[in-house]
Amino acid sequence: MPLISAVKGRIIFNSRGSKTIEIDVITDNKFFGRACAPSGASVGKLEAQSFSDNMPEKSLEIFNENINKFIGIEAQDPKAIFDVLKSIDSSASYVNIGGAIAYALSIASVDSAAKALDVPLFKLLNAGKQYKFPYPLGNILGGGAHAGPGTPDIQEILACPIGARNIMEALEMNFELHAQVRKVIESIDKRFTNGRGDEGAWAPNLNNDQALDIVEKAVKNCGFTIGKDMALGIDFASSSIWNEKRQVYDYSRQGILRDPQEQIEFANYLINTYKLIYVEDPVHEEDFEGMAVVTKKNPNCLVTGDDILVTNALRVKEAIKRGSCSAAILKVNQAGSLHESLNFVKECNNNNIRIVTSHRSGESTDSHISHIAVATGSKMLKAGIVGGERVSKLNELLRLSEYDLIDGMAEMSFA
Repeated sequence: MPLISAVKGRIIFNSRGSKTIEIDVITDNKFFGRACAPSGASVGKLEAQSFSDNMPEKSLEIFNENINKFIGIEAQDPKAIFDVLKSIDSSASYVNIGGAIAYALSIASVDSAAKALDVPLFKLLNAGKQYKFPYPLGNILGGGAHAGPGTPDIQEILACPIGARNIMEALEMNFELHAQVRKVIESIDKRFTNGRGDEGAWAPNLNNDQALDIVEKAVKNCGFTIGKDMALGIDFASSSIWNEKRQVYDYSRQGILRDPQEQIEFANYLINTYKLIYVEDPVHEEDFEGMAVVTKKNPNCLVTGDDILVTNALRVKEAIKRGSCSAAILKVNQAGSLHESLNFVKECNNNNIRIVTSHRSGESTDSHISHIAVATGSKMLKAGIVGGERVSKLNELLRLSEYDLIDGMAEMSFA
């Protein structure tokens, strides 16, 4: 088994120009692995803390003080890395060393191990199974925490090319729709500046209703049939608009307040009206019961928990007990380490909760999550739409499609 022989960390910048942590791992003195920690803008309050005292420099300092503890560890064993991390920081959310260190180290370690063993990362993480592609879930038009004032309150309107026959066709369909959405916006707003949010989605000066109607029109302009060729989804990011003091959802950009029951009715209305197959966080991060109501009402839609679950196995157990979701977002950096994330996946898979592997709004050009999506049997890969840090994940799916030809695998179909 490959053993860690050298480790080095550094501070670099993510796609938003914010500081983050990157770690290099060398196994057996020659096999190089590298990973950079992403960060979110719409952040669940229960997810791992990225940095010690919110300072990447302090996290890196603590890591460097303990760097020798990782030498000689089996790089392909996420639990071995986790155990050493917890010997340094026993807190539940990595408040001392920072979740960015946990993420970058655990991913870089398996990256190095895969190269040492001469296997693709997805096979190292889950060998001996029928691998399937996740559908690329593309952020087409957005607002909220990912865009500026004047954009919709709804954070993401998403596209899923369910009629695609292969991954190349799926990506082409998403890109075509993204381009068509711009044309429809320009036909309405001659002063549109082609502004985009953090994840490449168009960020026009529109309200929620106008935004949804534009995407629906763009789908039809492309010659796609909604629900057959192209399906739509929404990430409400409801915790970001939840006013806990007033107990209302504040759609401030559209000037609308909704109480909890009205929010549930609004989510159900959009699912029915636009034939949504995916809704994420339709209610705030503590409302397990509200999530259960939406899930029960919409058996053909993936009602997906992100902020409410934060890639935490204990949180998903609570959701399972209450019937609070039919799908779950997998963001490794929410949990911190890869080991904790894989435990989360196991809990979901054992209880028929579909996995949606996701990027963050502040990203690197790393493509590890494409391998993680395949390894975990994810139904979808939420990786954005355009921009180098987004396309890097999508292009990696194209590369992975070649493994059925060179590695004797059965042809890879969609999950």
